[in-house]
Order: sequence, then C-alpha cells, then structure tokens
Amino acid sequence: MAGMAANESTRERIEKMSIILDHVNYVYGADTPLAVHALNDVCLKIPDGQFIGIIGHTGSGKSTLMQHMNGLIRATDGHIYFNGEDIYDKDYDMKKLRSKVGLVFQYPEHQLFENDVLSDVCFGPMNQGLSREEAEVEAKKALQHVGFKEKNYSKSPFELSGGQKKRVAIAGVLAMNPKVLILDEPTAGLDPMGRDEILDQIASLHETRGITIILVSHSMEDVARLVDRIIVMHKGKVAMTGTPREIFSHPMELEQMGLAAPQVSYVFAKLKEKGYDVPTDIYTVEEARDALLKLVKQVKA
Repeated sequence: MAGMAANESTRERIEKMSIILDHVNYVYGADTPLAVHALNDVCLKIPDGQFIGIIGHTGSGKSTLMQHMNGLIRATDGHIYFNGEDIYDKDYDMKKLRSKVGLVFQYPEHQLFENDVLSDVCFGPMNQGLSREEAEVEAKKALQHVGFKEKNYSKSPFELSGGQKKRVAIAGVLAMNPKVLILDEPTAGLDPMGRDEILDQIASLHETRGITIILVSHSMEDVARLVDRIIVMHKGKVAMTGTPREIFSHPMELEQMGLAAPQVSYVFAKLKEKGYDVPTDIYTVEEARDALLKLVKQVKA
C-alpha cells in the first residue's frame, strides 16, 4: 500500500503536481473550549489527470479536506500548492484558483440560482470575463458533456428532477474549463438508474477531457469501479492511500474505521474460507463474474 512521505514539499516535486497539501491542519472553533481538529497534519499529492476517490466515515474530515483544495476554507496552518504556487501567498489570485479547481456540492440547489438552465451554466464563464455569446458556447458544450438535453435549456433549474439538477450543477463548473473537478457525493438521493447515468458521465468526462477528478463518496462499489487511487480519511488524518486493490485488500482495517469493502470482496473471502481456490483481492462485479466462471469450470473439470 502506497503511503505519504512525511515531507515532500520541495519545489521540484511541487511543480510536477496539480495539488499538494503540506502538513495541513484545520481546527473548527479554534481558541474555544469546543475546538475540533477536523484535519490533522494532512500531507497529500494529487497528480494531474488522476481519478481519485476520497472515502471516510461521517466526520472523518473528507468534506473539510475537499473545501480546502479550492480555497473555500483556509487551513489553520500548513500550505496548499496548486501547480507550484502557494495558494496562501499574499498576492495569490483565489478567484482564478476556484475557476481551475471546480467544486460541485452534494446538494445542487446550493449552486443553482438563475431563471433558466442556460443562464445558470453561463454564469461561471461570464464571471471569468467572457461575453454572453462566448459563455453560451462553453455552456452548451458543458451541458452536452453531461448529457443534458437541449430542449430543457430554457427550463427553470428548480423544475428539474434530482438527476437533471446534478447534471446542470456539474455543467456549471465544467463551463469554466477547470483543471480539477471535485464532486461531493454526486449520486446522493438518486435512484439506481440515475446514479449509474451520472457516474458514467463522470467517467466519460475524465476520459474525454483528461481533467483531474476527485470523487467524494460513501459508496465503496462506485469508488471501486471508477477511480485510479483511493484516499481514506479517518479522524482528520489520511489513514490509507493506494489503488482500489491495495485499499480493499485490508477489509478489517476499513471496518475498524466504520467502512467496508465492496460486497463482492466479502463473497470471495467466504468462498476462500470454504476451501475454494479463488482470489481474495476481487473488488468489482466484472472481476467477480470472471473469477466465478473460472471456478465453475474448475469444479466441472
């Protein structure tokens, strides 16, 4: 399992990475009796173009971590670098950061406010200095990328279904052409079909645009299917980081943190206990299918 080195903040390393968090701490209610250490000495590297999943139990610090990455929350101490620049430098342009590191909240209603969908998605690019005509070009491209139908562009965002609102919120960030897209529980509240559609669109965005995607989710199955790397948060710290196979090969450690491996991992662990010759690092349905077919052939032989 890949871990973080204690101090990897040299200029050479920083310049190669999209986002680096260097010994970041954050305390809610600092200097009060109710102070809570939400982030505790977090060191992370987020390379360009990677698809990353952040998982953790409620209160683990994952949402706080996410909001530090685009400057919505300022660290109590430590440093955050975006493409080699310290975002806490006195002259750093935080507005530029937020256009390059886009954040989509769990509840799309928090980001939707215009009278119609197209105007809502145009807001970000116009805020970057584009004309209405130029913004519409970017907005329409973004809406197409998330699979939102043109016939609904003139509708009020608040007349849409939950899945449609999610698509519009994502499009509103994409229209600004960010280098990093952070999604907080993008499938929360959706039915299974809506969840699969949104996740397929996110996977397609990563493939076609090549942007860094950071997916915050409580669904182990969703994370296992999509991401290149997982960051496990626990009590404000980075408890684990590695590939899905590396992370899900430690089910007991995950359970101690209130998490669980994908369900298929437990099925194969039980099969192994029963004496069947099966791998124990299975974590996707596709892998499970192939392994079971192989097992059936062995049993019949």
